[in-house]
Parts: sequence; C-alpha cells; structure tokens
Amino acid sequence: MSEWIPVYQAANSLEAHTLKGSLEVSGVTVQLQGEALSGALGELPVNAVEVTLLVRPRDLEQAQLILEPYRRGAGPAWYCRRCGEHNAGSFEICWQCGHEADTSEQ
Repeated sequence: MSEWIPVYQAANSLEAHTLKGSLEVSGVTVQLQGEALSGALGELPVNAVEVTLLVRPRDLEQAQLILEPYRRGAGPAWYCRRCGEHNAGSFEICWQCGHEADTSEQ
C-alpha cells in the first residue's frame, strides 16, 4: 500500500463508504484502511476504529478538491434531481449518480 496516500480519516465505516462513493463517481480510485477493526468496537478505543481513505498520488489533488467542501461542512442537505438520493450539504455532486447539485434549490 506504499503507493497509496491517506486523504481523509473517517470517523466510521458509514462515513468512509459515503465519501468513497463520492470520490469514485468522480473517477478517483479509493482504498479503505482500518475498516476491519470495527468488529472490535468496545474492545478498542473509539479512535482506533477510524477508517482511512487512501488514493493514488495522481488522484490526490482531485480527491482533496472533492473532500474540501465536506470538511468545511458547507450548505444544507439536498436531494438529487436525477436519482432522488439524499446528499449531505457538503457534497457538490450526488454520491450515488454523480449529478451536480442544483444550487438554486438548496
């Protein structure tokens, strides 16, 4: 895994998979590290079950641009006009289908 770069430390598997989906829709290949530790919840400290999102060096800049609004916690949640999926306000594109948010209706 030495060719992979950590780009985000998710609090749990759900957050990690949501962000992974958002990145992959944009063409960024993602690997998750630490997800298997969630089975030990209760035996390990809470921060030991965090899941790290890893990307290839060539995808780092794009991944950081996609994750930046999420880190800021920008905007209200929204529903995708194409597929109807609920998205956090920090997502500029639908994590399910990749359709851009309609900022006029947020």
